[in-house]
Amino acid sequence: MPRSAIIPIIQLGEEPFASVVCYPRATPDEMQPRIEELRRLEVEAVEFSGKSSAFTLSVLGKGYVGIVVAAHVRGVRLALKMQRVDSERESLEREAELLVKANRVGVGPRFVAVTKHFLLMQLIEGDLLEEWLATHRDKAAVQIVLADILEQCWRLDEIGLDHGELSKAPKHLLVDKSDTPFIVDFETASTQRNASNVTSVCQFLFQGNSEVCKAVADIIGEQNRIELVEILRNYRKNRNRQNFEDLLKQCLARGYSAK
Repeated sequence: MPRSAIIPIIQLGEEPFASVVCYPRATPDEMQPRIEELRRLEVEAVEFSGKSSAFTLSVLGKGYVGIVVAAHVRGVRLALKMQRVDSERESLEREAELLVKANRVGVGPRFVAVTKHFLLMQLIEGDLLEEWLATHRDKAAVQIVLADILEQCWRLDEIGLDHGELSKAPKHLLVDKSDTPFIVDFETASTQRNASNVTSVCQFLFQGNSEVCKAVADIIGEQNRIELVEILRNYRKNRNRQNFEDLLKQCLARGYSAK
């Protein structure tokens, strides 16, 4: 089982911690500048915990660009994304810019700070949407969470920010302990593509064969796929609020009224 630990930054140069901070391999030339970046961010310790793993250590998440862990900063636990050494990205600064843009419309974990190799943000304590659905079977509660997700996608569409990963979103939708959903991980987001967040997340939640799609159908009812395709087509052609609310009503089935 992966190891959990809270490690002061003075010890991060030791293995196995160094090879996670500089995943997948650590060298003194790579490690020392990263320690200095963590000091500038006022990180006191890094917490290796979570349901994912990197080598022998537990982490909150692992992707193609970075490893996510918890960080202790001035007595507060935050999420810390650490850029992989083998990432093709120049830095995490562009991702930070897009997260800030999403934050301006109330989407995403709250941005805190960024350096070249590290992104600090709000730590979302909760479950992936699939895990949350497994323990929350009340139709009204599920409708509220799904409506919130769709509203957030609408706001991203309105500002022209495409998340890029919401058609295959199992790792990108979290629900916290107060049943508030968050769209996370803006590493592939872009303002250069046509924003299609609403249609992408509808595909993931209501049109596919994923476990999430099956759970949603079981709780709130099966979709009429033909009607949903037509309403999505209308939304893509004319992305206005009325067409979005028509889509909300279709997706969330009987008993739901858009506010």
